[in-house]
Amino acid sequence: MVLDVSWMKRRWFEFRAGHSMYLSFALTFVNFLLIVYRLLIEQVPFLNVVFPNLWIFAMILFIIYFPVAVIIGHWHRTLQLPTEANIGFMASPLSAKLFRIQMQIMQGTAKKEEVEEMENLLKQVEKTHP
Repeated sequence: MVLDVSWMKRRWFEFRAGHSMYLSFALTFVNFLLIVYRLLIEQVPFLNVVFPNLWIFAMILFIIYFPVAVIIGHWHRTLQLPTEANIGFMASPLSAKLFRIQMQIMQGTAKKEEVEEMENLLKQVEKTHP
């Protein structure tokens, strides 16, 4: 098993991560803020009095929205991520092979070729991700 990730594939992965996790997140949040202000706040007279301009609405929304998002993020990290990690592990042939060979090494039943193959793979990973 050879781990070969080309330069272009790594850049594509990094582009998608930067775009989806940071840039589109920021643009989506600003878009949400502008749409709600324009279609709700400006159209409802009572809300237009409470939030006379976009900056006041943005500050109050952030004061409320940020703690709610933190609470939801905490819930996701503590309850959902372990579930996702378990599912990911169960779907990973590489993880299963690594742990199987590790158990065989501990039991003294591992094949020398498999141990060398995994050792070479791990060395290759260490070289690409110091």
